[in-house]
Amino acid sequence: MTDSFDLLVIGAGPAGYVAAIRAAQLGFRTAVADEHAAAGGVCLRVGCIPSKALLESSQRLVAARTELRVHGGLAGEIGLDLPAMMKRKDRVVTTLTRGVSSLLRKNKVEHIQGRARLGDLDGELRRVVIAGEQGEHEVQARNVIVATGSRPATLPGIELDGDRIGTSTEALAYDAVPERLVVIGAGYIGLELGAVWNRLGSNVIVLEYLDRILPGADTEIAAAAEKIFRRQGLDIRLGSRVLGAKVKDGKDETGCVVEVDGADPIDCDRVLVAVGRTPISDGLGLEEAGAALDERGFIRVDERFATSAPGVFAIGDVIGGPQLAHKAEEEGMACVEGIAGGAVHIDYDAIPGIVYTEPEVASVGRTEEQLQEAGTPYRKGAFPFRAIGRARATGSLEGFVKILAHAETDAVLGVHILGSHAGDLIAEAVAAISFGASAEDLFLTSHAHPTLSEAVKEAALAVHGRAIHM
Repeated sequence: MTDSFDLLVIGAGPAGYVAAIRAAQLGFRTAVADEHAAAGGVCLRVGCIPSKALLESSQRLVAARTELRVHGGLAGEIGLDLPAMMKRKDRVVTTLTRGVSSLLRKNKVEHIQGRARLGDLDGELRRVVIAGEQGEHEVQARNVIVATGSRPATLPGIELDGDRIGTSTEALAYDAVPERLVVIGAGYIGLELGAVWNRLGSNVIVLEYLDRILPGADTEIAAAAEKIFRRQGLDIRLGSRVLGAKVKDGKDETGCVVEVDGADPIDCDRVLVAVGRTPISDGLGLEEAGAALDERGFIRVDERFATSAPGVFAIGDVIGGPQLAHKAEEEGMACVEGIAGGAVHIDYDAIPGIVYTEPEVASVGRTEEQLQEAGTPYRKGAFPFRAIGRARATGSLEGFVKILAHAETDAVLGVHILGSHAGDLIAEAVAAISFGASAEDLFLTSHAHPTLSEAVKEAALAVHGRAIHM
C-alpha cells in the first residue's frame, strides 16, 4: 500500500525540517524526504555549523597565542592539533544533526532517506517517487514543499577535483594546513573559511573579481572590514578575474595553479572556490510536474510560495533571495501557515545577514548606497566600539555601529555593525525595523552598562547629533 501524507517536504535542511515540524504541530500527517541520512541539510552538515565551529576554534587559538599574556596568563608555546580541532567540529555537527532527527521523531514526522522526484497527480494527491538504498518506492501527498537548498557554484575553466581544488565542503575538512591557499571569491564564505586557515598558519590569497569585498554589504562597513582583514594577514586582491584553476599533473610537480587575467599565475597547495551557490532544482521532476524555473534554475513561486504545479510549494535557497538559513526557516513557517489557511507574511527588509569573521559583520535593512539610489532622505549616526567601556575591558576595540534613519520620520531604515559579537547585537536592530521603531526609540531604550550594546544606543543618539561619549 502506498503511504499517503497531508504534506511531504523534500529536503531536511533548515527550511524543510522547520516546515515539517510546524505542519505536524498543526495536525498534518507529515513526512520529510532527504537523500542524506543525517538531518539538517547543508547548513548543519557542511555549512553554517561546521564553519562556525572551526571559526571559534581557530579564533581561540589566535587569542591564546596573542592575547593571553596581556591578561596575565603565562603559558609555553601554543601548538596546533588539527585532528583534535576537526574532531570537535564533527562532534558539534553530529550532536545537532541527531538533535534535528530527534525533533522530527518527537513531532511524529516520518523521515524517509532517498532522493525524491515529483510524479503526476492522482486526483488531489501528488505521486512522489523516492529512490533510496533499498530501491524506489512511491508515496502520495496532498501538498509537497520543495526545500532542496543550494550547492556551491563554480566558474568556467576551474577543474574541481574534490580535493586540491574544491568548495567550502572540502575546505571544512582539510587534513593539513595548506602552506598557500587561494580563495576565489571575497563573499562571506570565502572570507570566513579564508580567516580560519589564515589563523591556522596558511598564506591565504583572496581573489575577488569586483573592486570590493562583501558584495551587497554597506560600502563603508565593507571598506573598514577589508582594512582589518588585511592587517590580520589575508592577501586580498581585488579586480582579479580568474581564468582557470587546475591541479599540476607533472611528475615532479605538486599543488595547483590559478590563472588570473593580466597577472602572473599563482602557485598554491589548495584552491577554495567560493563564488556563490546555485539552486538544487534539477532531477526533481519539477518542470514535468508543471513548476516553472527561471533562467538560473530557481523555482518561481507566488506570494504564498506556491509554484505553478498544483499542490507544490517551494521555499529556501531553491527560490532565490538571501541564501540564509534563518530566511529559509521563516519561509518554512510561513508556507505551512499558508497551506493551513492562515496569513503569509515575511518582512524581507528585516532579515539580518552576518559574516562570522573577527570582527563580525552584521547588517539589516537598507545600505547607505541603496538609500542614495532610491532618493530616500536619511540621517546617519555612527559610533566606534573603542569608545565603549566593555569593549575596552574585553579588548574588542575594532569596528563601529552605523544607523540609517529616515530624515523626516526618523524610522530606522538600516543598521550595519562591524565589531565583536555584531551577529548578536544586530537582533535589536532587527526588532526595531520589524516594529517600525525610530532612532529616538532606540536611544530612549535603556541599555545596560557596561555592554557592547551601548554602541547601538550611542549610534542612535548620533543620528540626532546627541552622542554622549564621543
